[in-house]
Amino acid sequence: MIGASSRRLLLSTLLKSKPFLRSLPKPLLSSSIPPPHSPLSSSAKTLSFPLVNPRFLHPSPRALQTCSQNAPPLSPRQRKLQEKSDLEEAFESATNTEEIFGAFEALESALDPSDKKLGLACLKVGQHLDATGSPDHEKVLNFGLRALRILDSGGESSVSVAMALHLVGSACFELKRFNDSLGFLNRANRILTTLENEGSGDFDVRPVSHAVQLQLANTKTAMGRREEALTNLRRCLELKESILDPNSRELGVGYRDLAEAYAAVLNFKEALPLCLKALEIHKAQLGLNSVEVAHDRRLLGVIYTGLEEHEKALEQNELSQKVLKNWGMDSDLLHAEIDAANIKIALGKYEEAVNTLKRVAEQSEKESETRALVFISMAKALSNQEKVEDSKRCLKIACGILEKKELISPARVSEAYVEISSLYEAVNEFDTAISLLKKSLFMLERLPQEQHMEGNVAARIGWLLLLTGKVAEAVPYLESAAERMKESFGPKHFGVGYVYNNLGAAYMEMDRPQSAAQMFALAKEIMDVSLGPHHTDSIEACQSLANAYAAMGSYALALEFQKRVIDAWGNHGPSARDELKEANRLYDKLKKKAFASLSGAVPEEDSVTQREGSDTDPPKMMHQ
Repeated sequence: MIGASSRRLLLSTLLKSKPFLRSLPKPLLSSSIPPPHSPLSSSAKTLSFPLVNPRFLHPSPRALQTCSQNAPPLSPRQRKLQEKSDLEEAFESATNTEEIFGAFEALESALDPSDKKLGLACLKVGQHLDATGSPDHEKVLNFGLRALRILDSGGESSVSVAMALHLVGSACFELKRFNDSLGFLNRANRILTTLENEGSGDFDVRPVSHAVQLQLANTKTAMGRREEALTNLRRCLELKESILDPNSRELGVGYRDLAEAYAAVLNFKEALPLCLKALEIHKAQLGLNSVEVAHDRRLLGVIYTGLEEHEKALEQNELSQKVLKNWGMDSDLLHAEIDAANIKIALGKYEEAVNTLKRVAEQSEKESETRALVFISMAKALSNQEKVEDSKRCLKIACGILEKKELISPARVSEAYVEISSLYEAVNEFDTAISLLKKSLFMLERLPQEQHMEGNVAARIGWLLLLTGKVAEAVPYLESAAERMKESFGPKHFGVGYVYNNLGAAYMEMDRPQSAAQMFALAKEIMDVSLGPHHTDSIEACQSLANAYAAMGSYALALEFQKRVIDAWGNHGPSARDELKEANRLYDKLKKKAFASLSGAVPEEDSVTQREGSDTDPPKMMHQ
């Protein structure tokens, strides 16, 4: 679990990926710039995805003829076959868009509408448009659907049908029809799995499978289902490992892609060995001064930050900067320097961080997003030095720049607003913090691919409203956050547990202990799995559950969970002496109340229970 010292520092390259959770590092604002190599933008063409070449199933009549001068003249049927063969060859040999469309129109007029050859031709045209980045996604979709109707008419599970399904799924994705995309891609995946299991002759289906798995990951990520997307990305890497040379550059990129994806859901332990493997391959193949190595090191810095190994993070960042400087990659270099400043802030090296940021500010354009990020990081450093007014001046400058970028870069700006809100929260300006978060949420709600961030921001708004006593207003935000985050990160992610815990706290405040107990039970179950039963937050969830049962008068259950609290604090040793003492005090008080409830008497302490802060107090809210 990431400790509190990193709360204001997060994923310099993973702006679009991080969830909003308690005890997690806040965003490194240079993360507003997309990572140098995103796993979800990798081209399937790197594995030589087989663009269909409609090599028709029989040799042309002309190839069967002799060239003898004495050959008899062609019959009308032979002449028609030869003309069709010429059209087929012209289409097969066409390479650019103009040639392909010209040859397709001629071939189309010569073929029956249900001819499989026409289906393959439609597939080739659609693939060509998709591969060349055509902005007309509707046209790509139409060719893909037409190919699918023809090729799938017999109901056979063929590679060509899987290719058509992939093309249609890709076009639906570009048109933001994500549910449709998922349906087509899932069917393609089922067909390819069957072909892999049963064999597909001489045709290697693995590159097609890679393309489908990658598009599935893209689509699930766009729908906010990042935990599920990891399964597809893991399969992508397995396919690359089976196809590519063990030491190839592209395989190294595959390891880094998956490392980025794990870091995006804050699973830094899984990310670390993958990124180290990528670095090992790229150093061996490309040398220490390659751009790929620089990108690997930058991601390593992010991962070490997440693991709270800040010295290692800074070392990797500085090594990355040297390479970026050698290659003249000024924009990447500026963002790496902002990353370095944020790491220095986490290490308490505030003056060094400020000096770095001043240098970056001098090199950045006046109204650029980079400059806004500099001022946010500057505000963070000044806030840590208790220079509150100077910090707020920096935030106002940053907000002024960002307001002009809302329509251009809504996702990045909304991320920046979240970071700014956390700094206002740190100086107890909660109304300003909530206002910025609501502004961010309004922008995110119009970006379906940012559902994970929508859940994060809603959770934070709910927590701050709860903190400021606006309990009834907090509940719908927390309920929405729980649903969004379950869809994005899975039902057992510890962040979902924190939201449930805060919902439980809200219900206790509203005198709904039964609803609170349900939420605390869910929170405890999640935290026990994701953090372990002896983690501080897991123990607090267990204590909250005991409190809720006590408030309901269910003393047997309250005593059971209070005993678990005592056992858990006991495992912490001397460092938790005070917590253990308090847990035992609450246990004794619960026993008295349980006895009193059986005898019908009212315990003497009952009248002061609420003032003393006993077992019926609302649980301490967890700051995500």
